[in-house]
Amino acid sequence: QVQLVESGGGWMQAGGSLRLSCAASGRTFSTYRMGWFRRAPGKEREFVAEISWRGSDTNYAPSVNGRFTISKDNAKNTVYLQMNRLKAEDTAVYYCARAGPTRAYDYWGQGTQVTVSS
Repeated sequence: QVQLVESGGGWMQAGGSLRLSCAASGRTFSTYRMGWFRRAPGKEREFVAEISWRGSDTNYAPSVNGRFTISKDNAKNTVYLQMNRLKAEDTAVYYCARAGPTRAYDYWGQGTQVTVSS
């Protein structure tokens, strides 16, 4: 089992910044990559960013590329999402997820709300 706990969400004006954190615990040794996803009101969950756990390869959704940065601290089993130049359309519940040996995302956090006011 892997437990994921997100923190750092909140309210911000458009153009501002927020940093999300995701702390992993449990059987994290088999982690292949970590990712962030989001679900806006009335929309499907969508991919935001991901990072390989043993290396530093990253991947971003086009809508956030250049504004968001994903990073990690392996010693702390924590992954971060630095969100800059926030837009109203970034308003969503943000979820942290882990991909294990199957390469599929198999564990999810409970989510943290991000609200951007224009």
